Amino acid sequence: MVEWYDWFVYSSFAVYFAASFFPEGNDTAKLLNTAAIFAVGFFMRPLGGWLLGRYADRKGRKAALTLTVTLMSASALLIAIAPTYEAVGYLGALVLVVARLLQGLSVGGEYAASATYLTEATPRGRRGFASSFQYVSMTAGQLVGLGLQIILQNTMSKEALSSYGWRIPFIVGAAAAAVVFYLRRNLLETEAYDEEERESGKGRGTIRALLGHKKEALLVIALTMGGTVAYYTYTTYLTKYLSNSAGLPKETATLVSFCALFIFMCLQPLAGGLSDRIGRRPLLITFGIGSMLGTVPLMTALGGVDGFGGGLVLSLIGLVIVTGYTSINAVVKAELFPTNVRALGVALPYAIANALFGGTAEYVALWFKDNGIESGFFWYVSGCAAISLVVYLTMRETRDVALSRTEQVMGESVATRV
Repeated sequence: MVEWYDWFVYSSFAVYFAASFFPEGNDTAKLLNTAAIFAVGFFMRPLGGWLLGRYADRKGRKAALTLTVTLMSASALLIAIAPTYEAVGYLGALVLVVARLLQGLSVGGEYAASATYLTEATPRGRRGFASSFQYVSMTAGQLVGLGLQIILQNTMSKEALSSYGWRIPFIVGAAAAAVVFYLRRNLLETEAYDEEERESGKGRGTIRALLGHKKEALLVIALTMGGTVAYYTYTTYLTKYLSNSAGLPKETATLVSFCALFIFMCLQPLAGGLSDRIGRRPLLITFGIGSMLGTVPLMTALGGVDGFGGGLVLSLIGLVIVTGYTSINAVVKAELFPTNVRALGVALPYAIANALFGGTAEYVALWFKDNGIESGFFWYVSGCAAISLVVYLTMRETRDVALSRTEQVMGESVATRV
């Protein structure tokens, strides 16, 4: 939760600190600059996915999770103390870039390490339910950030928030990450990793080993494409869209996002548990169809809302559709790879897809708006979902895959008895 709070709080508070790091200009131009820096972090994620995915496969999931939260704490502290444009010119923006690079490195490894840890630590038949808590914690991080934003909006003036109040959430994030470092040091390693370490000491977490699973790696990129664009559209970009395009007050837009994300968070375990019963593909296919056909009318309608109720209902429809992807995408990726390259196999292809599509979603949306063709972004999201839908329709089901030799032997034993 803390890791993803630090990652997302940058976007949540961008509307307040954008003016602090760039010269005078129109509001959309300033948001474009901060969105570009937000995207920079995503382009660091493939490097983080490679380095920390390799580290997780060679040194263990626990070691990787401890390292990622250390990097995230340092980056949050950097943003908290970054100097403004008025004080040092563009040097402050450079500090933001460095901090986002560190965050990208951290998150590039965090996603894979947590996905593999949750998947490997859970018995077959419950993996969908357990791994769905990755997006529960990710969304909880966003909710904590939005909750803090709501508190600050109601206790500080807009001038104070734009002047210094936006630094508070980053100070909180840096301190909380230091606490999580201690907690993660006491995690137990997964049985699947311990088994692999004992039986196969060579070739773990290498690019050469990953190249033996090229099809699966390409599959991860393709199935992530539509999901990550839709996810960032209905989460991090939604608040800006409701405020900057629909014209809702920032406080109302933030409250809409908070309430919608809370319900979205509660849906994740339900959908993850459903996938354990009916398989992963039906949920992915439902998401693909819903996102392909529903994005344009939903976003168009959201652009015309004039109050809290309409914004909440339409946002929830979008997030219910996205749940078909978010609730199970971690477990599906982990189930595609063997233990010796599982973390790297999840991390690197997923990070590449996020850099190309997720990290740029907000920038692409604002670019379309700045050029007077905002609806073009809605068609872009639908097109990405359509490409991923083809993959969902043709990929194999992964629900019953054995993740370790022990699990495979137990499965064979049960089958023999039956």
